[in-house]
Amino acid sequence: MLRLFILSISVLCSLPLCAHTWPSEQWSQALAPASPAVAALERYAFVERDDTARQGVRTDALLVIRDGEIVYERYAGPGAVDRVHATWSISKSLLATVLGVAYGEGRFALQDAAADYFQPLDQHRDIRVQDLLHWASGLDWQEDYEYAPLNSSVVAMLYTRGHRDMASYAASHRRAHAPGEHFRYSSGDSNLLAAALRNMVGLHEYPDYPWQALFTPLGIDNAVWETDASGTFVASSYAYLTARDLARVGLLMQRDGQWRGRQLLPQAWVAFNRTPFVPSQDVPGEPAAGGHWWLNSNGAWPHAPRSTMAALGHWGQALYVLPEQRLVVVRYADDRDGSFSHDALLQRVLAAFTEAGGQ
Repeated sequence: MLRLFILSISVLCSLPLCAHTWPSEQWSQALAPASPAVAALERYAFVERDDTARQGVRTDALLVIRDGEIVYERYAGPGAVDRVHATWSISKSLLATVLGVAYGEGRFALQDAAADYFQPLDQHRDIRVQDLLHWASGLDWQEDYEYAPLNSSVVAMLYTRGHRDMASYAASHRRAHAPGEHFRYSSGDSNLLAAALRNMVGLHEYPDYPWQALFTPLGIDNAVWETDASGTFVASSYAYLTARDLARVGLLMQRDGQWRGRQLLPQAWVAFNRTPFVPSQDVPGEPAAGGHWWLNSNGAWPHAPRSTMAALGHWGQALYVLPEQRLVVVRYADDRDGSFSHDALLQRVLAAFTEAGGQ
């Protein structure tokens, strides 16, 4: 039996897990040499555009991590390596990661009623924490942006009548469906989770909890996360990180929630994040939703592996995690006309930084 145990450890340590490179204060770099594939990636990501018309692809930062080392890094302006950038809806996946730590600490269960942690939801006591994480609260929510603002729930929440207490505004919406049955992407669901977190961890811990639970353990020093006037983190939209710091979150997810030998996120939580919510898989051209992460399980991005997961934000912000290829990719951007393609970028990243040049 002892011999079998030693043999098992030996086999495990022959796998990449035992040879992990981890970032300290700075990332280790093994920059890829110039190649036609890298040039093709740059032509796509950093194309010139007419910025006065705000049309076309505009990449502000592109960072590729392979095996825990920087293999590619480019910014649109000087000094951007240390500059925090708006992540927009990547904030939602950041919240899910913070919640994963709280889950591991036993602060809540997925089947708990969300109203147990946020009293304004008492009128919707059948909404579970799990439903909010699946964007399946059933609340009647219109996720329209600046192009269709008149009936937009999210514009009203962020900028007008709901901006002082965003979660209470979301909770005030009437029901459109039974919870847990329909996928309806909702920034309101995300801010309800942020408000619930306050009672999960307590009023004293809440203001510092994202730092205590996630940012500090990962070595992220410069994160900014705005709150609304009620003191609730705006989990839908208002987290700001450098590209390198966001890549730390991606590396955590790529390595199944482990960070430097510590299981920071329970493996069960990472598995939940990676499991598609079935009603979300049939939205044409869109990735499926996991636990507040986006998943390529439905092949929405045909040139990327099905195991690809992502945190995505308005105007082209993206954090891609490709576990099988041991890649993490961060893209910050200011795309305004919808011409950017996640699949096109991932196709070029795979061609440049994997031997197979694809799946």
